[in-house]
This record gives sequence, C-alpha cells and structure tokens, in this order.
Amino acid sequence: MTTIDLNADLGEGFGRWTLTDDEALLSVVTSANVACGFHAGDPSTMRRVCELAAERGVRIGAQVSYRDLAGFGRRAMEVPADELADEVAYQIGALEVFARAAGSRVAYVKPHGALYNRTVHDEDQAGAVVAGVRIAGGALPVLGLPGSLLLEAARKAGLPPVKEAFADRAYTSRGTLVPRGEPGAVVHDGDAVVARALSMARDRSVTAITGERLPVHARSLCLHGDTPGAAALAQRVRSELRASGVELEPFA
Repeated sequence: MTTIDLNADLGEGFGRWTLTDDEALLSVVTSANVACGFHAGDPSTMRRVCELAAERGVRIGAQVSYRDLAGFGRRAMEVPADELADEVAYQIGALEVFARAAGSRVAYVKPHGALYNRTVHDEDQAGAVVAGVRIAGGALPVLGLPGSLLLEAARKAGLPPVKEAFADRAYTSRGTLVPRGEPGAVVHDGDAVVARALSMARDRSVTAITGERLPVHARSLCLHGDTPGAAALAQRVRSELRASGVELEPFA
C-alpha cells in the first residue's frame, strides 16, 4: 500500500496579523512546518500551533528561515555559514520549548523560502543548516528537495534525509521549483493541484512546466498554507488520496 505524509506551512502570522488557517489545516495534514519567528510567527502563535498539533497527533517540524520578516523569508540573503548555523539552532530551540510544553517535540526540520531554494545548490548554506540542526541537539530528519545538496549534507552528517514534493508548485525540467517571480510558478487551479498530488503519490511522477514528465520519489507532499482556500484544497487532496488507496502517515 502506498503511504505518504502531507505537510503544510503553519503559524505564518505575526502579532495581530494572521495568514494561515492553522486550526483547519491541522485537521488535514500529518506534519506541520511551524514558522519559528524569522520569516513569520511569534511566541504565542508558536505555542498555540504546537498545542493544536499535539492534540491532533500531527508531527511538529521547525520551519527555519533567513532572518527576513519584511520579505517573508523569500528574499535572497548572504549570511555567513557559522552565523546561519547559529540562527537555525536558535529557531529549532525556540520551537522545541513550546512543543515540549504541549507534550510533544520537534520531529524534523525544513528550511523555508529563499533558504530552501538556496540549499538545493549551495553547499555552504546547506552545510550550515545541517550544522544548525546538530547544534540544536539530536539527529532530526531534514525535509528537502530530492537531489538537493541539503539532503546530501544531511545524509553525510547522519541526519535522516526526507524527500519532499510540491503539489501546488511548478517544476522545471531539472526537477527544481520554478522561481516564484516567474509566470506559472504557483499552481492555483484546485483540480490541477489534486491531480498533481495523485500523480506524485501513486505514479511517482509530475509534468514539468515545459511539458516533460519527471520522476518524483517523495515521502512527503507539501501544500502551502498561505494560498487562498488552502484548508479546503488540502481537505480535497487528502480525501482524493485516501479514495485512491493512498494512506496518509507522518514520516517522523
């Protein structure tokens, strides 16, 4: 039987401003990538999301980012490797406090936005993220793009590398994500997102933006929580996956 994890980015608000429908999404996903305060999120939001996730048996992951609240962590930044490692460890540690208070723990780490894309091809930045995970203590799984230097660095450091695919993002012919500034980078059509999720989970493939059929070997499937109607779309994806015989199960 095919099994896959369904993850989403949660806690992406700040103060009185909210972006993600955390409560609704936590009724759907099996893993929650929780913003740790650097691209979004604040202590109270982190605590609340951890409590809800723990109540529902959803795995808690630290979504670490460049220090970029104004740019939502989606701007390219030049951060020295040792400084980045410390900042990654800091974010994991902050989330771990709230996860443990909720009776759970941080189960994995996933970079966000510009850092995620940078660690696909930048050896120093990928190594810094892994170093930060190790500073935080424990061999936490690292979630990333198949073929990325991040997953390779994690493997070499003895951290479980977990391959991830995106149902609502377009792919280049090389298997990387189409940059958000380019047309068609985000898939908005709900039917298309559901079809892509089914194809990735069952057929292990997806069609690139240029028309090529690409192999997909992913243990976790991501749906972005900051897109309009994200919770309803995630429920559709979950229902269709289960109806097609795909079991949803956390990887960590």
